[in-house]
Amino acid sequence: MTRPVYVHDLDALTGHARAIRAALPRPVELLYAVKANPEPDVLRTLAPVVDGFETASRGELCRLAEVLPGRPAAGYAGPGKTDADLRAALGAGVARIHVESPAELRRLGALAVATGRTARVLLRVNLPLDVPGASLVMGGRPSPFGMDPADAVACARRPPAGVEVHGVHAHLASGLDAPLAGAVAEAVVRWSVAEVGAREVDVGGGMAVDYGDPAARFDWAGYGRALGDVLDAYPGVRLRIEPGRSVTVHCGAYLTEVIDVKRSYGEWFAVVAGGTHHLRTPAAKGHAQPFTVHRRRDGGGPRTDGGPVTVVGQLCTPKDVLSRSADAGPVGVGDVLVFAMAGAYAWNISHRDFLLHEPPEFRVGDPDRIAAEWAARPVDG
Repeated sequence: MTRPVYVHDLDALTGHARAIRAALPRPVELLYAVKANPEPDVLRTLAPVVDGFETASRGELCRLAEVLPGRPAAGYAGPGKTDADLRAALGAGVARIHVESPAELRRLGALAVATGRTARVLLRVNLPLDVPGASLVMGGRPSPFGMDPADAVACARRPPAGVEVHGVHAHLASGLDAPLAGAVAEAVVRWSVAEVGAREVDVGGGMAVDYGDPAARFDWAGYGRALGDVLDAYPGVRLRIEPGRSVTVHCGAYLTEVIDVKRSYGEWFAVVAGGTHHLRTPAAKGHAQPFTVHRRRDGGGPRTDGGPVTVVGQLCTPKDVLSRSADAGPVGVGDVLVFAMAGAYAWNISHRDFLLHEPPEFRVGDPDRIAAEWAARPVDG
């Protein structure tokens, strides 16, 4: 039995990232949100393509320093920053600290003065924008993320000593298609310029990813044209975006082997090695993770009849469900399943210590080729 393995296709990631960069007007700064997938190989692959990295913890700052020494983070975000977090951001030379509240701004200013540094910040603003169709809304309602507009205006007009306010950060929603993401960007920039005279605006990420249709892609060309229109309307504004999931999700896969197949009250279940403690995305998002089957050549154990099947893991909970499929075809013991779209918010958000199972392995290459090689080996090989 081979341990489950994450496979990152770095060639595909490079091509995808370059296509994103080419679709955007050159003045738009493309930052990668490290929280989506902080694997060292992923960061090294993206480093020559993106304009910088957005971090949201001291751990991510340390990871970036270890993997890409001498390249400070372009941004440091997140609510609940401690004084230790703020000192770390100042010490690491983060280009822009995204401040979430007036109190955080005051603490940052005091730390900057005490350490003889200048804190260069963007004020995170919770703007009341309408985002119909978004999968996750983080703005326009009571929220721990960002400041009310009036508080942001007051902070911009009277920043504390030690702080330079350069502009605004607003990540208001996720699951946005290109037209809606472009409209949100225009609205954020319009408010930022009019209300605080912002020279820089970070409109966040949140580009839609469709787990129900693995072939679908966000319309980067359309979004690039929309951002070009924003730049034309507001010349002189420094504009940046910080996608994460939409950059890496298609370039990683989770491979695992079927341990058991059985019927329960007339329904088929395939039990695989690993589970949601390795790949939490389907449980977190409430979707069926897309997968394909590489049939074991020397299989001979139980096999489903080709009808609907629920794929579950090894955990002692009925919530350990990776996928449900009506069209996967027969699934048998020893088959290798390739769960696509596992390149973002996967292993790094998983409850990996539950039951203390072994962690997955990690490889670089083509997931289908590796799965085919795996399926060609003897079952106990």
